[in-house]
Amino acid sequence: MAAIQEEVFACSVSEFVRGTEKKRITVNDNDIFIVKIGDKYFALDSFCYHAGGPLYNGDIEVELGGRACMVCPWHKYKVCIDTGQNFYQSVDPKNPKTSVKWTAGQRRHRTHAVIVRDGKIYVTLTEKDGTLDSDQYNGHRA
Repeated sequence: MAAIQEEVFACSVSEFVRGTEKKRITVNDNDIFIVKIGDKYFALDSFCYHAGGPLYNGDIEVELGGRACMVCPWHKYKVCIDTGQNFYQSVDPKNPKTSVKWTAGQRRHRTHAVIVRDGKIYVTLTEKDGTLDSDQYNGHRA
């Protein structure tokens, strides 16, 4: 069972001035980044589940049925910012005439709960227990 984590001050809302942007921070020795899209905030581990790439440096894209995703700059894998679900481009090798499509994978990236209160952003970290692929690149100690 995951340990209950405490809500920790991360940064101020005033540090985000545009409608869509991101900010890398350290919370309780955890390297995470906060993504702002519109008036919503999300928090994810900084390094990609696939090969430890700097996900925090990736582009924010809104596609895949309106979902907002981070695009890892190393291999272009997409991570849904609210669930951590991974997406990749797939093709049917038995039918090369079919078009490439985005497919939800079996892997997930660790996300964290975000609360905005009185102009301040608080994060509740989820426990890095080794169950998600991103844990190996984001400080999980087996």
